[in-house]
Amino acid sequence: MEFLTEYGLFLAKVVTFVVAAVAVISMIVSATQKERGDHEDEGELKVLKLNEKYRKLRDTIQARLMSDQERKAWNKNKKKKEKAGKKADKAKKTGADNSEDAPARVYVLDFDGDIKASDTDPLRRAISAVLSVAEPGKDEVVIRLESAGGLVHAYGLAAAQLDRIRSKGIHLTACVDKVAASGGYMMACVADRIVASPFAILGSIGVVAQLPNFHRLLKKNNVDFEVLTAGEHKRTLTIFGENTEKGRQKFLEDLEDTHVLFKDYVSERRPDLDISAVATGDIWFGKRALEVKLIDEIKTSDEYLIEACDRADVVSVSFQRKRTLPEKLGLATSAALEHTVWKVLSAFRNQKIQ
Repeated sequence: MEFLTEYGLFLAKVVTFVVAAVAVISMIVSATQKERGDHEDEGELKVLKLNEKYRKLRDTIQARLMSDQERKAWNKNKKKKEKAGKKADKAKKTGADNSEDAPARVYVLDFDGDIKASDTDPLRRAISAVLSVAEPGKDEVVIRLESAGGLVHAYGLAAAQLDRIRSKGIHLTACVDKVAASGGYMMACVADRIVASPFAILGSIGVVAQLPNFHRLLKKNNVDFEVLTAGEHKRTLTIFGENTEKGRQKFLEDLEDTHVLFKDYVSERRPDLDISAVATGDIWFGKRALEVKLIDEIKTSDEYLIEACDRADVVSVSFQRKRTLPEKLGLATSAALEHTVWKVLSAFRNQKIQ
């Protein structure tokens, strides 16, 4: 125990020094970056051909299961096919092939949502890139979506980005492997078709707001809190002041109005859905969601994309923002601290066990 105490004090000093050093370096780098201005590239577009990715996986396992003689013949045949493919690509570039015969493309986008829908900006940039090359009526966009919802205005904007795809006449498919609830379902319902895994969570078409109130605690300690507003409904509820029944009623009316807008939005995009039956705030798992028509098919995103590879060129498109040096240092420091804490806890646990 004495060793652990000394080690803990030493660790605290080291962590304090590291945090202070990182803070100073971050301030210096931030000042340098401000001087450079905003003309620098903010990120880059990542494009990955998934046909090639899945083909390599298939070829790897096939090669491992063959005998030496079979593998030799298979490699020879493979090289012939690759040579023929290169000739076909060259012919397309020289214009010998009719462009109408070119295969359709499936563009794959990803959205991993938090409460603020922080992935909206990268999604917006990726969609803008795809719309600049996608052919209406021929190509398809697949959005792999995972979100339990969050702020109304944030997810409203995210859903509006997907609306841009449909307004251009490009077929949109939403794939949900884990969850698309509340704001997540607001995004999913934009798609022409929703595909979900058997136990994916969908629905939660409702609105919720909650906040603590410390008025009684402040009053008990003789602390006054005043809220001054211009406009009857500028502040309906407060976390420090005394809330009135009139304020609560107005707040509930606002929630109900938001719910109505949510239901209308879903109904317009999925007219076959019985909105009164599903807009209760409840959730449904994949198979149950299919029964109430929240989705159109039970299938994982992997199944859908592997099948798409047989009929089209499948391309993953994502916009990745370049992290600044302070962000990189922050992530590195966070990882180091987490690793150190777990080492100390493990050492303490082992000490107790011995």
